[in-house]
Amino acid sequence: MNLRSPRLRADHVAARPRVEGDREQEILDAAIDVLTDAGYDRLTMDAVATRARASKATLYRRWEGKAALVIDALLSQKTPIAEPPDTGSLRADLIAMFCGHGGLTDDRQIALLSSVITAIGRDAEFAAAFRDRFIAPKLAVNRVVYERAAARGELRDDLDLDLLLAALPGIVLHRTFLLGEIPTPELIARVVDQLIIPAATRG
Repeated sequence: MNLRSPRLRADHVAARPRVEGDREQEILDAAIDVLTDAGYDRLTMDAVATRARASKATLYRRWEGKAALVIDALLSQKTPIAEPPDTGSLRADLIAMFCGHGGLTDDRQIALLSSVITAIGRDAEFAAAFRDRFIAPKLAVNRVVYERAAARGELRDDLDLDLLLAALPGIVLHRTFLLGEIPTPELIARVVDQLIIPAATRG
């Protein structure tokens, strides 16, 4: 078989069994380990293959490159949110959503974000995938919380919701990465009480 032909090579790869199940998760876990140790810029498919005790060809059966692999690895670490918090108040919903496992006070989530933050500005393919598959679902959940608050009559009529959605995580991550402040529940509560609630609600 002439594998130098692009079409034949693609058909050959597509015909091979895909990585799935427990083996896929082992590779994703290995990618997280390499990402945490080395950062996105120095992560390579070879390094992940070595950590996972797999061949590089095995990785390429499932992922076309490291951007796709890292995004899937990051998503594999997230705790799915079946339904956003619905406590009856915007303040309590925001604190419930951003504190605890998977939120801004989750050390592992912050460490993972730290390991990819430089790649967002350097790797356009990764940045696009990260925004589409990682950030967009978070914003969608955040939006539901604000829309429920609006339905309860808590929010100002002239509120720019698109602008506000990124305010809480943006402020907390700024203080975390630029000022070196630990993202504690107390910090999140201060941001909510002093900035988000006064800006969003009718007063």
